[in-house]
Amino acid sequence: MSGRRLVSTPFSSSSTADEVLAGIDLTGVRAIVTGASSGLGAETARALTAAGAEVTLAVRNTAAGVAVAETIGQTTGGVRPRVVRLDLADRATVTRFVEAWDGPLHLLVNNAGVVTGGLERTREGWELQLATNHLGHFALATGLHHALARGAADRGGARIVSVSSTAHMRSGVDFDDLHFERRGYDPQIAYAQSKTANSLFAVEASRLWASDGIVANAVNPGGVATGLQRNFTPEQRASLDAAEAAGVFTYKTVEQGAATSVVAAVAPEFARSGGHYLDDGQEAYTVPNDADLGQHPHGVKEWALDPAAAERLWTASTDLLRL
Repeated sequence: MSGRRLVSTPFSSSSTADEVLAGIDLTGVRAIVTGASSGLGAETARALTAAGAEVTLAVRNTAAGVAVAETIGQTTGGVRPRVVRLDLADRATVTRFVEAWDGPLHLLVNNAGVVTGGLERTREGWELQLATNHLGHFALATGLHHALARGAADRGGARIVSVSSTAHMRSGVDFDDLHFERRGYDPQIAYAQSKTANSLFAVEASRLWASDGIVANAVNPGGVATGLQRNFTPEQRASLDAAEAAGVFTYKTVEQGAATSVVAAVAPEFARSGGHYLDDGQEAYTVPNDADLGQHPHGVKEWALDPAAAERLWTASTDLLRL
C-alpha cells in the first residue's frame, strides 16, 4: 500500500447511507443484501431501494425479512424488496439460492454475520463463525459469478461489498487450524479470523474477476449496536465496553454504520478499484500486524490485505466446498 495515495471520498464517520446516495439513481440496478432482516443489512437495503435499486433480501428468517420489506415499502411509496431464504451455514440453501437466481446481478452486499459465545459447528464440522461469515458468502459469490459478470457487461461494472470489522485486527487466518480442531477455542479470535477472511476475499475476488468488470471491497461499518451482539458472553461484552472506554470506537447510528457499505456499493471512486478495506467512508491506512488496535482504530492490518494469504484462502475455501 505504500507509495500509493489512499482512495478518498467526501464522506466521513457521521455520514448516513442516504447522504451517500443523494442524487444517485439506481434504477435498473439489481442488488442482493444478505442478513437484511435487521440492523445494518436492513438499513442498507432500505437506502438502496429508496434510490431505485431492485433489491433482494437474502435472509435466514423470512418472516423477519418480510416485515423489513413491508417497512421499506411504507417509506418508498410501495416499492418493496424481494425476500428469499438463505442460511449461509447451510450449503443446500446457498445452492438453491444460486440456482434460482435469474438474470444479471449488479451488486452483492455480503452483510450477514454471526457471533457465537462458544464453539459451535456446522454439520460438516466447520467452526460456525468462519462457516457463516466467510465460507457461506464465498459459496454465494462464486456461485453468482456468472450473474455478476452479466451485470458488469450490462452496466460497465459490478460490485461486491464484503462487510468486515475492526475485530479483524485481533487475528489473521490460521491456515493450519481453520476450524479450531487442535487449538483452544476463543470466540473472539474465531470472529476475528472470519473478519480477516472477509477482507482477503475482496482482495482475491478483485484480482481474479477484474477482467470481468467485477470489483470487491471490504468495509468496516464501525461500532453499531445491532442484534449481532445478542450472543455475547460477559467476557465479550466486557471487552467491547473496554474498547469503547479506551476510545477505540464511538457508537454510530445504524444509518451511519450502513454508510460505508453504500460508499463501496455506489461511490465512483471505487467503481474500478477493488481489494481495499474501507473505514468511515475512506480507504483505510495499512498498519503492521503487531500494531495495537487502541493506537490504530481506523487502520487495517497487513494480514487482511496480503495477496498471498488471499490466494491461499481462496484455494482452501474452494477445496472445502468440494468436500
